[in-house]
Amino acid sequence: MSREKLLEKLKMKAVEPKHGEQFNDLLRYVFNITRHDLQSVGWEEGEIAQAKLPVLEQADVLGWFNGDQLVSQLAVYPFQVNIFGKAYEMGGLTGVGTYPEYSNLGLMNKLMRQALANMRERNQSISYLYPFSIPYYRSKGWEFISDKISFQLKDTQLPKLRHVPGNIERVTIQHPDIKRVYDRFARQTHGAMLRSELAWEEYLRWDLEDMTAGIYYDSRNEPTGYLLYWIEEEVFHLKEMIFINQEARDGLWNFISAHFSMITSVKGYTYTDEPLSFLLDDGEIKETIAPYYMARIVDIHLFVKQYPFQSQESDIRLTLALHDPMLEWNQGTFTLTVNRQGEGQLGKGGGTPEAELDIQTFTTMLMGYKRPTYLQRIGRLHAEESSVHLLERLIQRQEPYFSDYF
Repeated sequence: MSREKLLEKLKMKAVEPKHGEQFNDLLRYVFNITRHDLQSVGWEEGEIAQAKLPVLEQADVLGWFNGDQLVSQLAVYPFQVNIFGKAYEMGGLTGVGTYPEYSNLGLMNKLMRQALANMRERNQSISYLYPFSIPYYRSKGWEFISDKISFQLKDTQLPKLRHVPGNIERVTIQHPDIKRVYDRFARQTHGAMLRSELAWEEYLRWDLEDMTAGIYYDSRNEPTGYLLYWIEEEVFHLKEMIFINQEARDGLWNFISAHFSMITSVKGYTYTDEPLSFLLDDGEIKETIAPYYMARIVDIHLFVKQYPFQSQESDIRLTLALHDPMLEWNQGTFTLTVNRQGEGQLGKGGGTPEAELDIQTFTTMLMGYKRPTYLQRIGRLHAEESSVHLLERLIQRQEPYFSDYF
């Protein structure tokens, strides 16, 4: 069949719960998930279909159909993230895949354009995703906004016990105080997911059944930190460590160090720009940094309107030339105005642009992952020094934290 006739047969429409089996079959095919993979994390055949029903019921799932057969798809979760203290509606892109016999027909490009338009209608001014192909998603307007640091330390490198007034309680991973601590943490941490029930389900979906939790309670019996972990073959695997203050951090590390006689090493992850090695007495540990999640601004006008710029001594105006490979409403010349309170507006038009950049650079810059000075130095931001200095003054200095996966 010719390419043109095949395209005529295809129809884009919503993927509904009744298409659940096809949705899962396509996911498993494109991500090469086998029955053995599912069983290794405690899943039985058929359970993944039931587990993914919330996606089809709560997310915006679009697909191309050849008759009744689903051949290409993507899903957008309705999430929220904290951006410099403001709660933003975020479209979490996932479940992206096309059967190989339908590749190179432009199907995914059209699905993405429609999904981004739908995000804009739902006031989701930013989108996050985990990239399975970095060049591909960069070409669609996404850019890195967070890192993941993997670490491994030997039992002899565990930190010495520090006195803390509180105590640790071991509990199941469903304990309500875990969500209480995380919510408090996320609302004071730039870039973090504000986890809804759906976000929690996704975060814990593939975890082993024998994973457990430890919660740190301070002297007033308030939960201020927790860790999720499991022990396997004398290795302490740390999935997540969340703490509100240094006392809770010390208490959690005391708990890990108490396993000295049971383990030979600790493996885990951090998601900040603070390497663990600096905090240890013996800092000669193995740490590997890798870029983690990507994001793209969906609607520049709404994003800037919500964005908390740094307060200034006087009102500021800056004319920008923006480029977006997917969305026409993000392209052109715009004038950014920011008042003394740090409230911004982006208007269409203006004089000669004082800075030129693409949506990828605009996103990573406003998220604080890369600074304007650095972006100018590597040729991603084209601007005079005065404009770069102005952007440096406007954008807060804090790198994003993001530890979720969906």
